Amino acid sequence: MIDSSVEPVAVPRRPTGKSAARSFVIHAALAGVMLVTSFQVLLPAVLLHCGIRLGRRAAWLAFAVGAAFAALVTGFLVATTPLPLSQYADLAATILGLALPALVVLPMVERGEPFGRVLLVALVVAVGGLLLTEIGARTLLSFSPYAEQIEGARKIAASFADIYAKLGVPSAVSKTWTQLIVFCAPGSVIVDFAFFLMLSILVFGRLRGWRAAVEGTDVSLATPYLFRNLAFPDWLLFAFVAGGVSPLLKGTVQHVGANILTVVVFLYLVQGLAIFRSLLVTFGAGLGASLLAYAMLGVLTVVGGIAPLMLSMAGLFDSFFDFRHFMKRKDDSDESHSD
Repeated sequence: MIDSSVEPVAVPRRPTGKSAARSFVIHAALAGVMLVTSFQVLLPAVLLHCGIRLGRRAAWLAFAVGAAFAALVTGFLVATTPLPLSQYADLAATILGLALPALVVLPMVERGEPFGRVLLVALVVAVGGLLLTEIGARTLLSFSPYAEQIEGARKIAASFADIYAKLGVPSAVSKTWTQLIVFCAPGSVIVDFAFFLMLSILVFGRLRGWRAAVEGTDVSLATPYLFRNLAFPDWLLFAFVAGGVSPLLKGTVQHVGANILTVVVFLYLVQGLAIFRSLLVTFGAGLGASLLAYAMLGVLTVVGGIAPLMLSMAGLFDSFFDFRHFMKRKDDSDESHSD
């Protein structure tokens, strides 16, 4: 089974006085700027770093200041340019789908809880935040982010249908795949948020690792959030089973189940990639060997989608076989910083 031991994150000596004030202003400014730019995907990393460095209250306050700034900027842009009111819904989705989950899991990060558990809890909070965004947008703006996503999925499906037709793909196969794109559109949005949250946790881990290296402390204690350590809790299997029975159902229940399955398969694919990375570390693969291994994965992905299937299966069965411990792993101090 997967090791779920908890090693508290090495908390640095917190700054005081002018140093603390300067650090807070920097984090709050970054939060505000990220909320109104394309760098919003790294917002959770900023809030997690602020929380570890300055404390939970400082992280919440930095979030509040950044959100207030973003709301003012968004309101100004909507009032002075032809931007639609849906900009408010986009801002709410970012706040409730990225910032709030980071703050909720901050205590877990302080305790050094396993990567997969932290990411899964953050993702559950993000899904709740997206549901609140949908309800709020319909109530206050008479706008549905869900409807917009479905319309966007239909346009993507139509473009794929044209490509399939030019490639000579049978119309029955083309129709099935294009319908699946639309049917699983909500799940694909959640997959995006899962990826953004995972990326931020990895960036946060690297920031802590670099600081620990500069300060001469134990890097492994400072950052347990290395990609090779990503393993989701065993209870994710129940979500896989629940989604797996969706083809036998009908209506809304089938729709929900199919989208759950979409998200779970993605999570197991990511876990399979983490296992692959761990094996490379175990064998002491250098940069060249690692690039060659990833290139082989790319080839196997193009050739019939073999690599994603195998990686997803590895992630699924990792709870039973713990692939990362089949062979003695190298010491954590040998871990490459190229995850």
